Amino acid sequence: MNFLLFSAYFGPVQYFSKLASNSEILLERFENYPKQTYRNRCIIYAANGPLTLTIPVTKDDIKVYTKDIKIDYSTNWQKIHLKALESAYRNSPFYTYYVDELAEIILSNEEFLFDLNLKLTQALCENIGIVPVLSVTSEYQKTPPAGYADFREAIHPKAREHKPDHNFEPPCYSQVFEPKYGFYENLSILDLLFNVGPDCKILLINSLKNS
Repeated sequence: MNFLLFSAYFGPVQYFSKLASNSEILLERFENYPKQTYRNRCIIYAANGPLTLTIPVTKDDIKVYTKDIKIDYSTNWQKIHLKALESAYRNSPFYTYYVDELAEIILSNEEFLFDLNLKLTQALCENIGIVPVLSVTSEYQKTPPAGYADFREAIHPKAREHKPDHNFEPPCYSQVFEPKYGFYENLSILDLLFNVGPDCKILLINSLKNS
């Protein structure tokens, strides 16, 4: 099964399970950009529980394609995000192995959100050791191409918008603040990568069911 996905900022574990599935991945560029999704935000496990990190974007009220969404640098969101990651994961086993490369991309001042997300996703795939066949859409199609499962709206930070996925079983692993607050599943891929390091790939593959 191949997958039609959205562009994600440090997408959740479920998102990366699709990238680890040895399938062809098509990233949507020509949708009308939806607000309050994983396209410009991720959820990490911070000292007080789950924390949402959001990239500010410049968007008028008119409809804009995702590919044309620009990042708003009027606030120092990069410093805020990197500080939050350090606070949340500096005591995790593998934070120091991966953070410098990701920080360099975050600080690269990409103009467009889609381009930043793509660079981060490619870097994460390389570090995890997965090699998805990534391509991007050339136009918007309401119905996905033959052989592709449409996950453009299925993976969502809001529970009421999130769709069931019977081919995904969230992996369990040790989290830094789990002794204090318990285990939280399907957080940003960073939570999995910083906590399990080289085992990230096998956990992603094992999370796939009947695919």
